[in-house]
Amino acid sequence: MRYLTQRRHFKDLSEQEVLALAISSEEDDARIYRSYAEMLRTDFPDTAKIFDGMAREEDTHRRALITMHTKRFGDVIPLIRREHVAGYYARRPVWLTKNLPLERIREEAAAMEQDAEHFYLEAAKRSTDAETRKLLGDLAAAEAGHQYSAERLEREHLDDDAREREGLTAHRQFVLTWVQPGLAGLMDGSVSTLAPIFATAFATQDTWTTFLVGLAASIGAGISMGFTEAASDDGELSGRGSPVKRGIAAGVMTALGGLGHALPYLIPHFWTATIIAFVVVFVELWAIAWIQNKWMDTPFLRAAFQVVLGGALVFAAGALIGSG
Repeated sequence: MRYLTQRRHFKDLSEQEVLALAISSEEDDARIYRSYAEMLRTDFPDTAKIFDGMAREEDTHRRALITMHTKRFGDVIPLIRREHVAGYYARRPVWLTKNLPLERIREEAAAMEQDAEHFYLEAAKRSTDAETRKLLGDLAAAEAGHQYSAERLEREHLDDDAREREGLTAHRQFVLTWVQPGLAGLMDGSVSTLAPIFATAFATQDTWTTFLVGLAASIGAGISMGFTEAASDDGELSGRGSPVKRGIAAGVMTALGGLGHALPYLIPHFWTATIIAFVVVFVELWAIAWIQNKWMDTPFLRAAFQVVLGGALVFAAGALIGSG
């Protein structure tokens, strides 16, 4: 509470402090855009040029604001930043955007400009001082101008060929970070749990026991697969992206793959549950083949043959062991 009481309200700021706040905000935004550019330069060089240009635009506005401050209030600019003002819009820390997809980073940048414009417009409406209202209105117009500048820079640096190249790179990154580990998890969960679940089912013909074994096998496999994927590669050299994201994708899909044919055994009637579980397995295996075909460019018939044959063999092994 002590910290909150020390924050200033925007309505209590002087015109000099409002101008100083605008200067520090422009400085911060320029740093953010340069950070975006640096993050994207290797994989998305054309978009990096856009953020370089947006940073230069922010520098231009900052210099104009400093000139205005010097003219009106002198050379000493008060130290006031976003975090010093209650209710002022906040910026997402750069490290939280490091692993965002390309389009999401572009949306983040657009939101930055819209937040600033909206804030200045609302502040201008509440101001009763003519000069302060004009100052805030000019700042709002400047922020709106940034959005048009971003569109202009995008037209200059991001032609159709560049968009296509970056689209392919973003698609590849999505496949490496989410699809590939998720598919590996789904295959592992769907196939590896077949034997223990159906062996238990045919050995005991007890649906509740079968469900518990399936639940344990699915969750255990999910945890194991998730940690294994996250620990196997930090993504720095391979370019596969965040190990946390890959671990989540692999772990969740592994658990879901096993739970799919464990949940039917919540049905008390053994053969009804077993038939439904068999249908679920069939759907899971064909879904895996479809994902391989769509995202991994594996011919559908080859993917179907590999997955269905492997699943059938594991299912047969579990059924035979359980029946024996």
